[in-house]
Amino acid sequence: MAHKLIATDAAPGAIGPYSQAVTAGNTTFFSGQVALDPSTGEMVGAGDVALETRQVMKNLIAVVGAAGHSITEIVRCTIFLADMNDFAVVNELYAEALQGHRPARATVQVSRLPKDARVEIDAIAVGAG
Repeated sequence: MAHKLIATDAAPGAIGPYSQAVTAGNTTFFSGQVALDPSTGEMVGAGDVALETRQVMKNLIAVVGAAGHSITEIVRCTIFLADMNDFAVVNELYAEALQGHRPARATVQVSRLPKDARVEIDAIAVGAG
């Protein structure tokens, strides 16, 4: 099965040897997003989990759109937190950004994230087809 690499300037470019997303068939796998400003490459709200989460979701939704999906086609997300004590704040802002859509999800605490982010979120979407 052929695959297509997804890239958009509306979200930060990859900071390593990977793509923002890859589509295979009608399924798209979205790389984890941290709170980088797409125009500057700098962290937004570094250390403030609410500001970071808003930027993460903005970035993720931009790549979802660039891949031709809507947020309602997201079927799975993983949230990586530097501190599980941030769960309630991240959960609230995640839910707000997805506007009532409720994909399957896992949330895990990790020892460290790229750019010392507080939160990173990846996703999988399945389109019609």
